[in-house]
Amino acid sequence: MIRSFRRTGVLGVCTVAAVAAVSFAAAPVSAFADNGDGFEFTLYAKEVPAAGASESGPPPKAGDVFTLADDLYKTKGGTKVGRDGVTCAVVRVSGDQADVNCVGTFVLNGGPGGQLTAQALVTFDISNEAPAAYDVAITGGTGDFTQARGYVSTTPDGDYSRLEFHVTSR
Repeated sequence: MIRSFRRTGVLGVCTVAAVAAVSFAAAPVSAFADNGDGFEFTLYAKEVPAAGASESGPPPKAGDVFTLADDLYKTKGGTKVGRDGVTCAVVRVSGDQADVNCVGTFVLNGGPGGQLTAQALVTFDISNEAPAAYDVAITGGTGDFTQARGYVSTTPDGDYSRLEFHVTSR
């Protein structure tokens, strides 16, 4: 229960994403150029377990904070193109529902390259082992993503989270 709760908190930042879900072809990140309208691409996030992290424990309560990190790939098990880091705080728990405020950063190598910052307030069903899909707002960026806005859709995909990036410039 806690592992899926933590995992969906990414991405969610992802994690995710990310953690994120999109239906674009899984092409190399370098295949996407900024045509003035922005970027759209799909990556896959796989959580990097923290040393000593437990997959079980007590249910979350307001004030709990957790972190997670993912490696980002062009395809499941393919070439690594970046990483992310996410910090989440549980802000409300009511029955089997928990509101979690997550802030994260995606670091992408290659073209496009740079960092994307993202955040989301996500409601999770803590009794459900399978995480749900959700969107994360892109709040800014560096490098090729300077003045970035948009969103990342995150969807569970086996041991990965599928991250669909929709990035625009101001």
